[in-house]
Formats: sequence, C-alpha cells, structure tokens
Amino acid sequence: MPLYNRLKEYRASGNINQQEMGRLAGVSRQTISQIERGDYSPSITLALKIAKVFDVRVEDIFRYEEEENEQH
Repeated sequence: MPLYNRLKEYRASGNINQQEMGRLAGVSRQTISQIERGDYSPSITLALKIAKVFDVRVEDIFRYEEEENEQH
C-alpha cells in the first residue's frame, strides 16, 4: 500500500525514541518500527494518536499516493 510517513523525522525532531513513541501512542516499539519502515499501516485511530503527540495534522505525518497502475 502506498502509504508514506515522516514519523521517524518527527520523532528525531522531538528527541523521542521508538519505545517512548510506542508508550505515548499506546502501542509497542515494534509497531512504531513497522510503521516507519512502511511494513504496517496504522489504523485511523492510531494515526490520530501519533499526530496528537506532535500536535500536527495526520496529513503532516502520513501521505497516501495512488500507484500509477491502480484502476479507478
């Protein structure tokens, strides 16, 4: 799925490690790692929680781009 994110950048700017980010969002460190690698797409609720940690919009962290070969 073409969901891109800037979570790692936001964590770095806030000096928050994956463990702490997981605690703040109510998930494991592994989940945060999987999101950052693009191996896991968060639920809307989790995306909102993550955005709230940084006081930004979900769209500031997550971006969806359709693949060029997708049919409409």
